[in-house]
Amino acid sequence: MSVLTRDEAQARAEFLDVHHYTVGLDLTTGDETFGSRTAVRFTARTDGDTFVELKPAELRAVTLDGQPLDTDTLDGNRLPLKNLTAGEHELTVDAVMRYSRTGEGMHRFTDPTDGETYVYTQLFLDDVQRVFAAFDQPDLKAVFDLTVTAPEGWQVLANGVTEDLGGGRWRAATTRLISTYLVAVAAGPWHSVRTEHRGLPFGIHCRRSLAPHLDADADEILDLTRALYDRYHEKFEEPYPFDSYDQAFVPEFNAGAMENPGLVTFRDEFVFRSAVTDTERQTRAMVIAHEMAHMWFGDLVTLKWWDDIWLNESFAEYMGYQTTLEATRFTQPWVEFGVTRKSWGYDADQRPSTHPVAPGSVDDTAAALLNFDGISYAKGASALRQLVAWLGEKDFLAGINVHFERHRFGNATLADFIDSLASATERDVPAWADAWLRTIGVDKLTPRLTTTDGNRTLTVEHEGSRPHRVTAGLYDHDLTEEGRLTLRERVGLDIPQTAPQPLGKRPALLLLNDGDLTYAKVRFDPESFATLRTSLSGLPDPLTRAVVWNALRDAVRDGELPPGAYLDTARAHLPLETDLALVEGVLAFAATHVANRYLTLEERPAALATLRSLCRDLLRRTEDGDNPGLRLVAVRHFIDVAAQPDAIAAWLADGTVPGGPELDPELRWRVLGRLAVLGATDEAAIAAELERDPSANGQEGAARCRAALPDPEAKRRAWEAMFATDDLSNYLFKATAQGFWQPEQADLVREYVPRYYEQAVAVSARRGPAIAAAAGAWAFPHHAVDAENLALGEACLRDTDPVPALRRRLADELDDLARALRVRGE
Repeated sequence: MSVLTRDEAQARAEFLDVHHYTVGLDLTTGDETFGSRTAVRFTARTDGDTFVELKPAELRAVTLDGQPLDTDTLDGNRLPLKNLTAGEHELTVDAVMRYSRTGEGMHRFTDPTDGETYVYTQLFLDDVQRVFAAFDQPDLKAVFDLTVTAPEGWQVLANGVTEDLGGGRWRAATTRLISTYLVAVAAGPWHSVRTEHRGLPFGIHCRRSLAPHLDADADEILDLTRALYDRYHEKFEEPYPFDSYDQAFVPEFNAGAMENPGLVTFRDEFVFRSAVTDTERQTRAMVIAHEMAHMWFGDLVTLKWWDDIWLNESFAEYMGYQTTLEATRFTQPWVEFGVTRKSWGYDADQRPSTHPVAPGSVDDTAAALLNFDGISYAKGASALRQLVAWLGEKDFLAGINVHFERHRFGNATLADFIDSLASATERDVPAWADAWLRTIGVDKLTPRLTTTDGNRTLTVEHEGSRPHRVTAGLYDHDLTEEGRLTLRERVGLDIPQTAPQPLGKRPALLLLNDGDLTYAKVRFDPESFATLRTSLSGLPDPLTRAVVWNALRDAVRDGELPPGAYLDTARAHLPLETDLALVEGVLAFAATHVANRYLTLEERPAALATLRSLCRDLLRRTEDGDNPGLRLVAVRHFIDVAAQPDAIAAWLADGTVPGGPELDPELRWRVLGRLAVLGATDEAAIAAELERDPSANGQEGAARCRAALPDPEAKRRAWEAMFATDDLSNYLFKATAQGFWQPEQADLVREYVPRYYEQAVAVSARRGPAIAAAAGAWAFPHHAVDAENLALGEACLRDTDPVPALRRRLADELDDLARALRVRGE
């Protein structure tokens, strides 16, 4: 398959003006393929040649201006259009297309709970050609008319309001001008909850087996949607630009969600069928806010080419968190951003694969797909948060509204965006953009406190090149409560500094970037660090504590803080923590990175014992039932670090944790998965649990448990399922991979480590980018922190030719592996 290059896209955009697509899809032709008919009206500005993209199972017929074309001229995914004359043309394409099981193109899913089938499109970034023929690039916007023939009893959703014509035929309202990657269809026997808000039809949809769970949360989801919609209309002068707002929770979705105009698709894990924490509900609210922001930034105004993907994702990420804070009951979304998303950005920005937020050039669509990462999302959102701190929210929003007015239903570039912002302020926005958006890496800020003639001053040692507007928090010990700190004041700083900052009395703790308004690693002076070791949990603001925990995390990764010291700090202060996102984030890093990678296999048991002790403290603290979210987090992590099966096996047998909670399906599979790792269950128990929970989540749980069994035959079957056949869906591949490698089973799976590289390259080449990403992220042998694994991986990158999605993942994983070896001192 040929990927589209930037040069080809620019040439085609100069040659063509695409007006209108008429698309007809027939979903009644079988389980493997569907019918696709497309008519495209376009104008050629001059005489010349071009091509249209499609990836058919069978190309039945093509006509250009009524004259048949030779279908055998299809070359991979490109159908050449030769000898076009300047003027109007119409292309028609009749094809048979394949359903997907990897979340790309038209994904087909049969629910194991009730046998019902659902299909939906995911056409990002260049997968529209898996569904219908198109000039597939974002700056060739067009109007779309869509009809769908579906089985009786199905409901069809699309970008616009759909009409049931009878006999299984559905017609969607004509769209506004949109890009090809934003066309959306979702069809099946959906369970729907509908309402209306400000004259606009709203709907939420899921598969029927999830109906009780969606109904339980329908009021919350719709109330959030209405509140966010209203808040965006207070921020943006341009009204919502489409005719309806549907949100479909779809199975086996590769991303968190997708911003299709009028039909946002979400992974249906957001329809909670088991108990969740309030932080997880907050995350769902943020994702709803993120996708709604895209209706303006991404859908109304769309990037011209994929080098400006940050214009979509950074903006939506920033707006998602900020508008969740402003419009909903959730008061601490930026804490979760700081401890979860921001660390994603910091990690990505310190790998060899790092890139600027706004790359100078992205050569083709394969390269573009790799940039949907912690830099385009988290670092870009952090940069925008710093921009707002520097520019002021009033001028920022004024510039945004200028941008919408100038480019509505069109395409725009970074230069256009900067010009729009600059129109609303006297500040030098282009210089800011050059410093923040065109550079790579993470700046580092270290405080230096000096006393001269009795006067204390602060200077900040700045490693890096970006300007920062930050606050320094000055904290003193609370004289009335041991271990508690009180805020004396927050001092505003512009870095680089022009002069030392006077401080007055020496604070017990000086914290740079208090409030987390910039993107930089921060360090502590010795006295402040000593204060944190005893009083971190005594800081009054969870966002302040998030900055501290991130700084400690960075220091471990950089080899400046021993991993054991991080665990000791967590053991001392996490039992007193009140913010669930912080508890979850610290426990996840302590288990996944510190215990499993930064400490040796010999040191790991003691680390897990520390984490079990910490979780027991949290369980004791929540025995009275007044903090069920914190108790749920403690239960989950206690299960994950259990070393002896007896306690958690008793929970499974009783169906409850003493004092609560009852074991819902998620917790039951979690316990069974850990028992499988410990060799304390078997295939019969897994089969019985699957009979109890035959849902899609149950199928994934069973796959994870079976792959985790410490049995050579179980490992062989799991390995063959992942790499020898192409039967696993994207979700079942991930679940199997999650179960396969376990630190407790290092000797058992040792023979598979060298086999991984060859077979990951092969399966990625066969199955495409989604499986390639899964093979790199989930099937990688993370537990094997040794020089041999590193050498094998480096040889794979050097001597083989992995597809780009796998190459990027492997490069990142190997860099993390090398970092773990450095932290260990090996």
